[in-house]
Amino acid sequence: MVRWMCGVKLKDRLPSKELRERLGVDDIALVLQQNRLRWYWHVLREDDDDWVKKCMELRVQDQVQMEKGDKGSTLTRMGVSG
Repeated sequence: MVRWMCGVKLKDRLPSKELRERLGVDDIALVLQQNRLRWYWHVLREDDDDWVKKCMELRVQDQVQMEKGDKGSTLTRMGVSG
């Protein structure tokens, strides 16, 4: 899309970085990282009893032995403890 916006073809062999600078657009990896960090800080500000924050505290056990016919909860069978 950046090449199309700049009117450049692949055969012109211009680097994507140069084209992004022309448009004043950040690298997509940087934008995604900033969005993830923004979401992370949003979750950290939530109350301790918020379900999303509780999910961050879940731990997965190293090994789980599941026997045939085990009637335990799904999370127990998956080795998740809170």
